[in-house]
Amino acid sequence: MDEIMDEIRDGSPTYDIVEDIDALRAALAAHGITLPSLGVDPLTFAGWTKHPPLVALGNCTVVTARRLTEALRAAAGG
Repeated sequence: MDEIMDEIRDGSPTYDIVEDIDALRAALAAHGITLPSLGVDPLTFAGWTKHPPLVALGNCTVVTARRLTEALRAAAGG
């Protein structure tokens, strides 16, 4: 994570946002969570210059939101 933040601060991100999204999708799937519209935000991707595009987490059902909350709380030790 620190490596990515350093790259962003330097203005020379060398990561592939698609790989990052795939990694997030896999991590969520490991907890039984699917965000159907997870992807690259097209507006920020089209204008990508110095700042990397945003990841669009999208909409989800209340059940998915609860599962995500449970997974994050468990990861935080609470």
